[in-house]
Amino acid sequence: MSRRVAGLIVVAGALLDQDGRVLIAERPPGKRMAGRWEFPGGKVAIDESPEQALQRELREELGVEVAQADFVMELVHSYPDREVQLRFYVVDSFVGEPQSLDGQRLRWVTPAQLDHADILEADLPFIRALQQRARDGKMSPAAATPVA
Repeated sequence: MSRRVAGLIVVAGALLDQDGRVLIAERPPGKRMAGRWEFPGGKVAIDESPEQALQRELREELGVEVAQADFVMELVHSYPDREVQLRFYVVDSFVGEPQSLDGQRLRWVTPAQLDHADILEADLPFIRALQQRARDGKMSPAAATPVA
């Protein structure tokens, strides 16, 4: 079976706090799928790497600088009108306090609480990966350190 490549590449980051909670953002009014929750991130521009896009998107959306991000997984998600290649990162060290700079609501949740949030379907495999990391002890206070 051949692997499909999507035309649009999107990055998403799960910011972790010192309690092992994950930051999720609600898609603001006027955006596609408004009112649903997702991990912060966005489109990769033609002239940037996915890691550069993650840095830029989190700076623009949340006002934070990524200090450490680990690549977790990549997948292709099919919407009715397009396919998107998603690259997911865990951001376990960042500078600054996340703020809503894009009109979105923000919420810190535990990995278990992600099951009860209205998360976009494309992000569901990321939730399972985060929950596995939590079971493996990789989302403890020692593993998640916002930098002052």
